[in-house]
Amino acid sequence: VLRREVEPVDHTVFARFLPAWHGIVGSDTASSGRLTGQRGGPDALVDVIQMLQGAALVASTLETDVLPQRVRGYRPSDLDALFSSGEVVWVGAGAIGSNDGRIRLFFADQVDELLPVFERPEAPDGPLHVAIRTALDTRGASFWNGIVAATPSATDTERLAALWDLVWAGEITNDTLAPLRSLLGGARGGTARRSQRPTSRPRSMRLTRVGPPAGSGRWSRLDPPDQSATVGTAEITAIAQQLLSRHGVVTREAVLGESVRGGFAGVYAVLKVLEERGHVRRGYFIEGLGAAQFALPGAVDRLRGFRDTVDVELHPDDAPAAVVLAATDPAQPFGSVLAWPDNGGRPARSAAAVVVVATGMPFAWFDTRSGNLVPFPAATGRGLAALVAALASLGKDGRVRSVEIRKVNGRSLADYDMRDELVDELRAAGFADGYRGFVLR
Repeated sequence: VLRREVEPVDHTVFARFLPAWHGIVGSDTASSGRLTGQRGGPDALVDVIQMLQGAALVASTLETDVLPQRVRGYRPSDLDALFSSGEVVWVGAGAIGSNDGRIRLFFADQVDELLPVFERPEAPDGPLHVAIRTALDTRGASFWNGIVAATPSATDTERLAALWDLVWAGEITNDTLAPLRSLLGGARGGTARRSQRPTSRPRSMRLTRVGPPAGSGRWSRLDPPDQSATVGTAEITAIAQQLLSRHGVVTREAVLGESVRGGFAGVYAVLKVLEERGHVRRGYFIEGLGAAQFALPGAVDRLRGFRDTVDVELHPDDAPAAVVLAATDPAQPFGSVLAWPDNGGRPARSAAAVVVVATGMPFAWFDTRSGNLVPFPAATGRGLAALVAALASLGKDGRVRSVEIRKVNGRSLADYDMRDELVDELRAAGFADGYRGFVLR
């Protein structure tokens, strides 16, 4: 018994633990198969932001996948209240295409400590960028009319492009998420999220007098940290504690995935001091991830508690439902902390992709835009039925307008070895034959 307590857990156990550590609904499953409750309301949202603080989140998944899966009955107005009160700020962390990007959320009293620790995108240096920077430095926070006054010879399209270049570079931010939501709404397509659909057509007067919706609100300058300067001890200590809060168990792979300046070596010294003070434990908790692992004491006990799970073969009715996570979600470890299972495709932590996981076993990776499905070895038998049911839930829960499976492993459905079994499950789940594949609207 004592020997088992100190044995490292395998990757499947860690993949069960991490979503539950983040409080994602449907992930914390006891041996009875019952699911734990999920907290809701503004207080729960504050706790979630505290855990996610500093993580580079894909903007298009923030209010459709990341927050709703952690906060029961999530309301955008609760997040808006935190921004308008000045409690929380958001900072760009790199563009993804022309209508999406990554952002980091910070509490206002901690942004000066945490922001300098992360690597930042290259700063744009065009004439419009310089003009907007200068205007915000001299006049302070400004609305769209201030941006127009600083760039009189440019068009609104040019101003907007330059403005968002600075946003994604982490140089300026806005008091609300309204312009970001408007920008994301410009990427609407067949699989666009419902929350991004406009409620009405913007009036021409609004465009000429107030400016484009993606430029609305009050813009302010962030103090850009000197990337050539050495990160101080206070900043390293803050990020080490933040990583412990977010991951529970901090490994080298987890730190590398966070784009922390200096990598694992930069936070190792602080984690070692925290261990000497008794605040964290050091050990070999997860097999295959290196010996230098640090964990909160409560996280270690909870991690080992996930070694016992439902025996699906003996108790199929008690098997938990599959959880669909955004591929870029910090609670989704595959492709970052853990390697992808053997497969015939090319899964990646891309913005439009999701991963279907059940009892720590990844069933498939699915790109909602291209309709490319990459099944993993677990997607056989009951696993295939659970996979299809999880994909159908994307449309039924309103996370996407439609689910369309066009390819498997990047190739035609006809080339898939288990095509007949997959087609039977798709039709049973309500998918209809389409000219490009199978679709559920």
